[in-house]
Amino acid sequence: MKKIILSVAALIVMALSTQVYAQKNPMVGGAAMYSTKDIVDNAVNSKDHTTLVAAVKAAGLVETLKGPGPFTVFAPTNEAFDKLPEGTVATLVKPENKGMLTKILTYHVVAGKMDSKMIAKAIKEGNGKAELTTVEGGKLWAWMEGKKLMLKDEKGGTSMVTITDVYQKNGVIHVVDTVLMPN
Repeated sequence: MKKIILSVAALIVMALSTQVYAQKNPMVGGAAMYSTKDIVDNAVNSKDHTTLVAAVKAAGLVETLKGPGPFTVFAPTNEAFDKLPEGTVATLVKPENKGMLTKILTYHVVAGKMDSKMIAKAIKEGNGKAELTTVEGGKLWAWMEGKKLMLKDEKGGTSMVTITDVYQKNGVIHVVDTVLMPN
């Protein structure tokens, strides 16, 4: 009987350890995101963020996002970029449009490390809506719809956070389903 109880206890400990490990290194785009790596080093492994990575490179923001931060990044997926009018991404990554691309990308970044608990606290303190200032200098508004964290951009577009709290060495990423647009 003791052996059975010890075996069951060992299985429970293993299951819980695996679950905790999975939470520490969540999967995004088919790749584990490691809290010991920076934002860029993790993002390059996500098959869901190849467009974002290409845009970050075209904008010359790689070194910034590899820096100490901390940063909160609302990271649009490839599908989010696909929602833009046809040809938009191809136009934005051209060297002559680097300024506009940089403006859009830095609009997805908030200084500091705001995980979902901090955002929820700001929403509560704001009576249901939090105003976030982006690195670009614009505003984003966050609120909850049921259990879904939502964002509104300056153009009135909305985006849903599909994955929260992907911790990085230099910040935190929240995956979003729509590209956010500044004025």
